[in-house]
Amino acid sequence: MHLKTLEEINLIKSSSILVSKTLGMLTNEIKPGISTLYLDSLAETFIRDNGGIPAFLGLYNYPNTICASINEQIIHGIPTKIPLKDGEIVSIDCGVKMNNYYGEHAYTFEVGNVNSNIRKLLKISKESLYLGIAECKAGNHIGDIGYAIQNHVEKHGYSIVREFGGHGLGKKIHEEPNVPNYGIKQMGKKLLNGLVLAIEPIVNKGKKYIKIKKDGWTISTLDKKPSAHYEHNIAIINGKPYLLSTYKYIYDSLGISSKEEKFI
Repeated sequence: MHLKTLEEINLIKSSSILVSKTLGMLTNEIKPGISTLYLDSLAETFIRDNGGIPAFLGLYNYPNTICASINEQIIHGIPTKIPLKDGEIVSIDCGVKMNNYYGEHAYTFEVGNVNSNIRKLLKISKESLYLGIAECKAGNHIGDIGYAIQNHVEKHGYSIVREFGGHGLGKKIHEEPNVPNYGIKQMGKKLLNGLVLAIEPIVNKGKKYIKIKKDGWTISTLDKKPSAHYEHNIAIINGKPYLLSTYKYIYDSLGISSKEEKFI
């Protein structure tokens, strides 16, 4: 694990905040009739206009700026010309490289009028994100993060994807350690000051099993039930988690008042 200095953490935060602003900019554009390829174009232009480089574009040969995963798509959905439909959900995952450091995070958006069962999935998934972040304290272990997320998700009848999870973040977009969204308390690597992590619960409404689509990128639920994905970047400073990314710009666009980030 590469522990970061405060200077490095601030550089990562700058990249993360540009992602946050990009997601905020996209918020009012996400509506029935809009294609995810259009959202992708907006995101690339916004990132470049604000001094960043789209981190996903070309990464491992990925062809776009954002990942746009709709309904049963879990992660890595490739943007298309197909219009979004009322009642769908779409997870937008986005990354930025700036000053040689990466930031990347995700939010699952409602498209038009979403039914109450899907809203509950999104609510529980986002709650699990913050419960995981709350365990990012010096002296805790990777397993504490995964346990908090898994316990909250499973007690509400949902499932955790095993094959993908969080990770370290810095001069590489994926660094050690891996941060599974399931685990056992006090197991795994010990968390230390200076550690920067991407915490990202990936929660299925149905079973945990997945499949890879023919495009080689899009990961979907095997049972075709919807999935939600939320992600924040955090640093451990003075023993406690410090948010490097924010959903403030999304909530400002939606006219939502939230105190969820004030407790970190």
